[in-house]
Amino acid sequence: MPATQQVESTLTDRYQTTVPETVRRALRLGKRDKIHYTIRSDGEVVLTRATAGDGDDPALTPFLGFLARDLAEHPERLQAVDAGFARRIQALVGRVEVDLDAPLSADDE
Repeated sequence: MPATQQVESTLTDRYQTTVPETVRRALRLGKRDKIHYTIRSDGEVVLTRATAGDGDDPALTPFLGFLARDLAEHPERLQAVDAGFARRIQALVGRVEVDLDAPLSADDE
């Protein structure tokens, strides 16, 4: 497991700061890239690189961010799907056809 790095930056009188080089490299940030802040209930703030889809869904985007962080921080929690479970999933949805490009009906809006 890689060592944790800690860096600091200083706020100016106008509440601006420079993102340290090590953070820019870690997040693969370039000029004009956007930064996403996740503020946790304990006051911890997680800084990530914003993607084009950030903010599209106010519920799904944070949940997917949580999953990504949890997978990155705790890969030992991953478990393989056993064959029996995969067969049950296939039995439930195997005949369901989904067109992801079809518009939603008025009932689904």
